[in-house]
Amino acid sequence: MDLATIGYYLGLVLMAALYMFAGVSHFTKEKFFLSMVPPFLPNPRAIVQWSGVAEIVLGIGLLIPATRIWAAWGVIALLIVVYPANIYMLIARIQGKKFRKIPTWTLWLRLAIQFVLIYWAYIYTF
Repeated sequence: MDLATIGYYLGLVLMAALYMFAGVSHFTKEKFFLSMVPPFLPNPRAIVQWSGVAEIVLGIGLLIPATRIWAAWGVIALLIVVYPANIYMLIARIQGKKFRKIPTWTLWLRLAIQFVLIYWAYIYTF
C-alpha cells in the first residue's frame, strides 16, 4: 500500500471516529448542545438527539464501502444544516448573551473550519 492510500484510509477512519464521538457527545453533553440550538427552532431536544444519531450513523456509514459515498454526502449535508447553529453561537457570544467562556476567535475559527470539514468529507464522495 502506498503512502497516499494509507493517508486516504487514515483520514477516513479519523473522520468516522470524529463524527461518532461527536454524535455520542450529543447525548453525554446534551445541555451544551441544547444551548447551541438557535431559539427560533422548535423542539431543541429532538434536534440535538436526531443530529447526534445522524452523526453516529454517518460515522459508521463512512467505514462501510457500500455506504461510504452516501455517508460522505450526508456529512456534507449535516455540516451545512448545522452551520446556522455556529453562526448563532458567534452572534450570541459577541452580544454577551451566551458562551462567555468560549473565546470569540474560536467561534470565528469554527465557522471557517466547517468549510475544511466539508472539503474533507467531499474527498470521500467518489
